[in-house]
Amino acid sequence: MNLLEHASCEALARQNASAVPPSLFETALAHPVFAVNGPSLSRHARELAGHVLADPDRLGRTQCLFLSALAEAVKDSGLSRKKLATMRVGVAIGTTVGATFTDHEGYFSWKNRGVPNPGGVADFLGGNLARLAHAVLGTRGPASVVVNACSSGTDTLGLALNWLRQGVCDLCIAGGADALSIIPYHGFASLQLLDQKPCRPFDAERGGLTLGEGAACVVLEPAMRRDASDKHLTGRLLGYGAASDAWHPTAPHPRGRGLVAAVKNALDDAGLTPDDISLVNAHGTGTQANDKAECAAIREVFGNSPPPVVSTKGATGHTLGAAGAVEVILTLLALGSGEVHGTTGCGRQDPSLEAPVLTSSDRVALRGAVGISQSLAFGGGNSALVLEAVRGMEAARE
Repeated sequence: MNLLEHASCEALARQNASAVPPSLFETALAHPVFAVNGPSLSRHARELAGHVLADPDRLGRTQCLFLSALAEAVKDSGLSRKKLATMRVGVAIGTTVGATFTDHEGYFSWKNRGVPNPGGVADFLGGNLARLAHAVLGTRGPASVVVNACSSGTDTLGLALNWLRQGVCDLCIAGGADALSIIPYHGFASLQLLDQKPCRPFDAERGGLTLGEGAACVVLEPAMRRDASDKHLTGRLLGYGAASDAWHPTAPHPRGRGLVAAVKNALDDAGLTPDDISLVNAHGTGTQANDKAECAAIREVFGNSPPPVVSTKGATGHTLGAAGAVEVILTLLALGSGEVHGTTGCGRQDPSLEAPVLTSSDRVALRGAVGISQSLAFGGGNSALVLEAVRGMEAARE
């Protein structure tokens, strides 16, 4: 399926993590975060939402981040609201925070003073991101909010791919969105999974993950609708695979058993082999367990000479339900440019890891335009997508 343009991205060569902004929430913990600077609702999103939403300023932060990504995706796809209204549009959006953790102040008000907050209930019920997309676009079609922990953003693209293959809709919007919230921040801290410094995936001195926030959306169409010369086309989604570890609520299988199965499923779905892959964008959270399991899985799938392996979370933080969608876009941008920068934050790879990864000082050319973006989640969820950038599609036509 064709992937239409998304969101822009800067070179991922530096870390802009800092203390939690007081405007988001108050905390005594010192773990840094990657927070979105500036307004969470962009000008384009405000214009898009203004058609149907009486008061966009009442939207929660996750909804604002999502609408900003949605507005950019629709704009860059070259499709108008009028055109979209004539099509069967599927919407699949991943999240973990969503509206669930946005009313902790209302909860404390009820707990400490016995004063309920019906406004918070209304905000929660209005937090369905897929329904929000249909509302602002004036579209109809299947809608799903995927809440599969940190694989959510990846799984939405797999769901959208299946919808298109089955002819359920003419076009799909898929992605993910999550804002920083006090509950997951303290939750990850209680699990001792947060680094005291900006995260250092695969590094010998890594101390855990760093939370981030953000949103990303892609527009998918059946492959025959556009060809590689279309200026709006970014690449193709060739295959999707998912599998479960069935191992532990918060830790992956030590050998990455579920991830191995997910990647092999994705390759089979795409009709490709490991030799066809030129880049692996790893989940790469920076925790001890994830990085070891993921490298073991990469070794199992690709053998002793894997393609370049990177993690982008050293520059973005872990955006939870948005991570898979954000990383699909970054993977396509790297594949399309023909080169990839190393893993920001990884100065020296942990020698105990079984697969080599690119460190922060590396910058290598890619031999092809097909890559994998993969995600691991609490509960043992594993998902992988096989992607091809436009430059590979153009070369195949020559």
